[in-house]
Amino acid sequence: MKWFKEIGLIGSLALGLMACNSESSNTIAIDDASLLHNSVLKLTDVQVHDIFSPPVASRIYAYPSIAAYEVMVNSSDTYISLGGQLTDFTTPAAPEDGLEIHLPLASIYAYLEVGKTLIFSEEMIIEYRDEVLQEYTDAGFSSSVIEHSKSYGQKVADHILAWADQDNYKQTRTFPKFSVNAETGRWVPTPPGYMEAIEPHWSQIRPFVLDSSNQFIPKKPTEYDLTEGSDFYKEVEEVYEVSKNLTDEQIEIASFWDCNPYVMHTQGHVMFATKKITPGGHWMHIAEIVSRDAKQNMMDATATYALTSISIADAFISCWDEKYRSNLIRPETLINKYIDDEWLPVLQTPPFPEYTSGHSVVSGAGGIALTHLFGDVHFVDSTEVKYGLPVREFDSFIEASDEAAISRLYGGIHYMPAIVNGVEQGRSLGRYLVGKIQLKKTEDSKKG
Repeated sequence: MKWFKEIGLIGSLALGLMACNSESSNTIAIDDASLLHNSVLKLTDVQVHDIFSPPVASRIYAYPSIAAYEVMVNSSDTYISLGGQLTDFTTPAAPEDGLEIHLPLASIYAYLEVGKTLIFSEEMIIEYRDEVLQEYTDAGFSSSVIEHSKSYGQKVADHILAWADQDNYKQTRTFPKFSVNAETGRWVPTPPGYMEAIEPHWSQIRPFVLDSSNQFIPKKPTEYDLTEGSDFYKEVEEVYEVSKNLTDEQIEIASFWDCNPYVMHTQGHVMFATKKITPGGHWMHIAEIVSRDAKQNMMDATATYALTSISIADAFISCWDEKYRSNLIRPETLINKYIDDEWLPVLQTPPFPEYTSGHSVVSGAGGIALTHLFGDVHFVDSTEVKYGLPVREFDSFIEASDEAAISRLYGGIHYMPAIVNGVEQGRSLGRYLVGKIQLKKTEDSKKG
C-alpha cells in the first residue's frame, strides 16, 4: 500500500487501494473514470470552439493526458512513470506523506489545469472543473480531502507545464510565415479562403519520443511531371476520375473522416465557417469509446489517453516535417488548371502542402497505439454524430485507420502515394513508440 493516505471509493478499491480513514464510510460511489472521459470530451469541445489547427490540437491533448497519468501512477504497483522515457521529462514529486488525497480527483484536476493553460477559452474549462469538484463534494468528500487532492493535482500540472514550456512552441509563434514558392509543382493556397500555410515550423517542436522530427522520413513523392501518361499525371487523373464516380458510402466515408477544424463557406459576398473536430481529436474520441466499452478503471484509462495522445502528437511532428520538405502542390490546384476549371473536391482542401497525408500518418500511429493496448476489438465510432453524421463500425483500429486514409482520396484532397506512404510512415512511427514507451513494470523488475 502507498505511504500516503488515499480516500477510497469503489473506483479506488478497484485499483487495489484501501480506505484509510473514517470519512470513506460517509462517501457515496463516484465513477472517477467516467469523469475523466467527460473531461477529455470537454477539452475537445473547447478546442473546436477555439479553432485550433490539427498539429496544435495534438499538443493540447498530449500534455494534459500525461499529467493525468503521472498522478495516477502513484496509485499503482504495476504502472510506472514516463519520467526518463519522454524527451527531457522527469517524474513529478509524489504526494507528501500522510496527506489524505483522492488520486483520481487529483488526476482529473491536473488534466484540466494543464488543458486550461493550453487553450484560449479558459473560462469554459474553469466552469467545467468547478462542476467536477462539486460532484466530489456532493459525494461526501470533505473539504480537506478535496483541497489536498487539488493541491497535488496542481503541483503535477505545474511540473508538466514547466516541461511543456521548453518544447519550442512559444518560439515558433514568432517565426516567419511560410513563403509561397512560385516554382512549378510547389504548394500554393487553395480556394475558397486561400489561407496561408498552417504551422510551417512544426517540425521544430520537441518530439515526445522520437529522436528527431525526421526520424521516419517516408519515400519521396512521385516526381512532378504533368506530361500526359507520366506517373504523376496518372495520380492527378486518379483523383479526378474517382471523384466523379463516388458511391454514397464513399462520400459518407470522406465526410466522416473530414476532421477539418475550419471549413469556409461562401454565399454570394458572405463568407462563414463551420467548426469540427481535428484528426487527433477523432482518435482521442475513439480512445474514449473503447476505454468506456472496456470499463477501464482510472489508472488504465489514463494510460490509454497518454499513449494515444503521445503517438498522435509525434505523428504530427513527423508528418509536418515531410509536408514542408516536399512542399507538394494539391490536386485541386492542378485539376482546376489543367483538367476541369469547375471541379471541386468533396472535402475542402486543407491549407498546407499535400505530402504526406496527415490523417493517414496520424491514423496509422493512433491505430497502432490502440491495438497495442486493446488488440483487435470491434467498436462503434460515434465521433461524428454531434456533427450530423451516422456512426460507423469497425472490427479493428487498423481497419479504421485504413478507412481514414482512403477517405482522403474520396475527398479529393490527396494523391494515392501520400495515403499509402503516409499510413506506413504513421505505423512505423507507432510501432517504434509502443516499443520505446514502457507503461508497466517488467516481470524482472517486479521480482526485484
